[in-house]
Amino acid sequence: MTRVLILGSAPNAVEARDWPREQFDAIVVINNAWRVRSDWTYFIHPEDFPQDRHPSDIAPGQQIVTHTDYIPSQNRYGGVVYAGATMAFTAAYWALGALRPDHLCFFGCDMVYPPSGHTHFYGTGTADPLRDDITLADLTAKANRFEYFAAQQDCLVSNLSQNPSALPYQRTHIADLDRFIPKRRQIDLDIARRALALEQAAGYFVGSGRYWEEDKQFSPDVIAEIDKAWAETFAACVSA
Repeated sequence: MTRVLILGSAPNAVEARDWPREQFDAIVVINNAWRVRSDWTYFIHPEDFPQDRHPSDIAPGQQIVTHTDYIPSQNRYGGVVYAGATMAFTAAYWALGALRPDHLCFFGCDMVYPPSGHTHFYGTGTADPLRDDITLADLTAKANRFEYFAAQQDCLVSNLSQNPSALPYQRTHIADLDRFIPKRRQIDLDIARRALALEQAAGYFVGSGRYWEEDKQFSPDVIAEIDKAWAETFAACVSA
């Protein structure tokens, strides 16, 4: 089984610092998460991520993934408007297309932020998924959408976090990962087909990925209808 870890910058991300590297075939670190551990495989960041926050040393076997890599991948799965324009989903769709894992794990990507104190492992940062953005109105619906496409590739999805999370995936703990048997959530295929048909009918595809240049043409009501379908696509998450 090929297992990939998507590592974000939530306060609990530091717990991954000492996880056994052999648990994962690849570690995809988002933005500042490369600071958590030095043995990452892929560093993925948006076009506007400041250069002074990039890793200064790239070891053999490590690669940088930029918008020129992940926008084409997102487009193969319908485009950023439907995928959700935050890096947790961006990294996940890229990994799904480029790495073709059998099991994709999220950690440090809960997208639930405390009202005060540290929002990220490095201190207080901007909560990117909470931007006033038409593509991020329903994070759980976007998470369901990703799991649907993962299932089409026989890729299981789970969440290694024990904290409150916007990700509805099956939970497990790193200590149990080797004996963990992921269970697929049941997909209502009729609702999934409806969600895809609504996307096709709306035609909100922006090949460049620069959706904010065209978002005036996107109807919040149409996006909400699509999100509602994805939100209803899966049965309740199975407990680990």
